[in-house]
Amino acid sequence: MTGLIYPLLLCGGSGTRLWPLSRKSFPKQFARITGDDSLFQQAAKRLSGADFAAPIVVTGNDFRFIVTEQLAACELAPSAIVIEPEGRNTAPAVLAAALGLAQHDPLALMLVAPSDHVIPDQEAFRAAVQAAAPRAQAGYLVTFGIMPTRAETGYGYLELAEGAQSTATTPQALKRFVEKPDAARAAEMVASGTYLWNAGIFLFTAQALIEAFATHAPDILAPVRASVTQARRDLGFTRLDPAHWADVPDISIDYAIMEKASHLAVMPYSAGWSDLGGWEAVWQESGPDASGNVISDHATALDCTGTLLRSETDRVELVGIGLEDIVAIATGDAVLVAHKSKAQDVKDAVAALKARGALQATQFPTDHRPWGWFESLAMGTRFQVKRIHVHPGAALSLQSHHHRSEHWIVVEGTAKVTIDGQVQLVTENQSVYVPLGAVHRMENPGKVPMVLIEVQTGSYLGEDDIIRYEDIYARGQGAKG
Repeated sequence: MTGLIYPLLLCGGSGTRLWPLSRKSFPKQFARITGDDSLFQQAAKRLSGADFAAPIVVTGNDFRFIVTEQLAACELAPSAIVIEPEGRNTAPAVLAAALGLAQHDPLALMLVAPSDHVIPDQEAFRAAVQAAAPRAQAGYLVTFGIMPTRAETGYGYLELAEGAQSTATTPQALKRFVEKPDAARAAEMVASGTYLWNAGIFLFTAQALIEAFATHAPDILAPVRASVTQARRDLGFTRLDPAHWADVPDISIDYAIMEKASHLAVMPYSAGWSDLGGWEAVWQESGPDASGNVISDHATALDCTGTLLRSETDRVELVGIGLEDIVAIATGDAVLVAHKSKAQDVKDAVAALKARGALQATQFPTDHRPWGWFESLAMGTRFQVKRIHVHPGAALSLQSHHHRSEHWIVVEGTAKVTIDGQVQLVTENQSVYVPLGAVHRMENPGKVPMVLIEVQTGSYLGEDDIIRYEDIYARGQGAKG
């Protein structure tokens, strides 16, 4: 095989089935669920090395700086970060990346990979990718099929063509894609030995995919091509044109292309895989002990079996007594308790919380920004207390507020503070007052994180009460810009 493989990491989803750890403001791909790295970081590392080019990442506007920060922590640099104006499912996202890559090399191999999967054996997966590469170079669209370990109803399936082998180490002929089955049908398919799980991982040349869209989905190709052609560069990001993107259908690559194309092949894979589609999958992948329990730090199990107890904060000690097949997840602001058999219904609970207007449905108390993060500690009708963490060398925008004043107390590091043109250094145990309407900025000039406590007072404390005058992150106006 010649040439590098270009990984395409898709990381725009919201992952509601792992609520409360995964929410719209910080979805599961960026969370540390099965190790010290986030799922996104695991995927980036898995698809790096001598055989791979720097990754292409497709994500949403709110996640762009999380992507860069997490890649930097892995000491990996992307070849491109493509910003979707809004999510349109996988078909447009993959096509946009292919059109961009084809401008430089139409025959470049693209490996499309969701960024929220768990694949423990990196070397085995890389070997499977290498085995599939010649078929993809020959113009085929190669999908990866996982050897089933159970009659799973949460996955789509791939039916092998007659004579194809599910245990083969080279790509096999594919008969068709099969929708998620009911339990009885899933048991039949697994027993037959001629079906694989659809992993949503694909390998093809940029040119082959573009030609497939031209044949099977020209209504998608035209607006996506226009959006790519009129994309603009912004601080190293590629922003797709929103006007043309608004005309793009919301559709998966399976429906748009894979179920229609004829030049398909499937690469069987049996060395371990999970899409972490729910808390039961997390329990399975976390290695239950002899009693079938998975217990995190700050959690205690007494006389429990088959249970997942997970606390995400040292401020909440989670205790289970006499539980069987229960999932209990505690964060700083929400607790989930469910039977494992009902774990897939978490998305319904999120919908119910949204209907009640509960912020916990979509937002975390911790809000990530390009300069660091802040956490809301307390809130009343006319006050809010935050802890603000600013990375070394980072700076908030030069800004003002219509409805609130602020008191800042530095508790770690040193802050460089600008208020109405006056600049001062504020060190640990010192404080400063920012009057309502004052044009101000805080920066961290040091080499260690700077942490301060902010007390806001005023008639309105929403994050959208902000006017930006200067911003090194080019965020524009609005709560996050």
